[in-house]
Amino acid sequence: MSAIRTVAVIGAGTMGHGIAYVASAAGYTVRLHDANDDVLARAAERIGAAYEKAIQRGKSSSAERDAGLARLSMPRTMRDTLLGAELVIEAVPERVDVKQALFREAEAVVDPSAILATNTSSLSIASIADALAHRERVIGMHFFNPVPVMKLVELIRAPATDERTVDRARAFVDSLGKTAIVVGDTPGFATSRLGVVLGLEAIRMLEQGVASAEDIDRAMELGYNHPMGPLRLSDLVGLDVRLAIAEHLYRTMGGDTYAPPALLRRMVSEGKLGRKTGEGFYRWEKGHE
Repeated sequence: MSAIRTVAVIGAGTMGHGIAYVASAAGYTVRLHDANDDVLARAAERIGAAYEKAIQRGKSSSAERDAGLARLSMPRTMRDTLLGAELVIEAVPERVDVKQALFREAEAVVDPSAILATNTSSLSIASIADALAHRERVIGMHFFNPVPVMKLVELIRAPATDERTVDRARAFVDSLGKTAIVVGDTPGFATSRLGVVLGLEAIRMLEQGVASAEDIDRAMELGYNHPMGPLRLSDLVGLDVRLAIAEHLYRTMGGDTYAPPALLRRMVSEGKLGRKTGEGFYRWEKGHE
C-alpha cells in the first residue's frame, strides 16, 4: 500500500482550510489552493490562528507550529498544487459539474494510484466519478465543521471504489486522530440524512411557534445530551448549505421528510445564512465563516 505523504486540498473556505490545518499538523506535506486570492489569504490567517489556539490549549508547541506551517504551501496554479500528491481532497461548492471538472484536471496530473476524495456532504460519489478513467480511486471523505474539533470523518464508498482506496483513506483518517465510518453511496449518506431530518424538523417547530430557538436547542442539548442544538448547528453549517442539501434530498428521496420549510427558504433569500453573515436563528459576530 503506497504511503500518503503529500496532500492537495482544493478549496480554502471553511472546510478546506480546516482540512489543510489538521493534515499539516499530522505531519503531511500540504498544498492548499483556491481560485480566489482573498479566500486563500483568509485561510492562511485562520490556519495560523488554529495553531496558536492549539498552543494555548497545550495541544501543540511553538516548534510544532513552525514545522506544521513549513509543511504547508499555497501554490498559485492548480497544476503545481496537484503535482506529486498521493491524496487530493476537494472542498469546492456542492455542484457535481464543478467537482467533475476538478477531478478531470487532477486525473491528468496525479499518478493513477493517487486517491481523489470529495468532501461532499450529500452528492452522489458515483456521479462525480462518472467522467473519470480511474473511478476505483474516487471516494467520499466527508469532514465535519469545525474540522479541528470534530472527530468523525464519513467515508463514502461508491460501487466502483476499490477496497484498497477505502483502506488507504481509513488509514489517513486514523493518522489525523479522527474516527472513520464507511457508508454506501446513497443520497445524504448516513450523517446528512439524520442531521438534516433533525434540523428541518427544528425549523418547522420554530415556524409553528412550538418554542423559541433557544428552547428547541436546549431540549436536544439537555434532554438528549447533544453537544449543540439543531438550530445553532444549522447556523454554524450555513443555512444556504442546509437548504441545498435539503433540496437535493427532497429531489432524490421524495416524500415530505426533506421538504425545505418556508422559513428556511425565506431566511436564505434574505441573506440570513447563519454565523458567516452574522445572523441566522441567532446573532453572531459578523465576518466569521
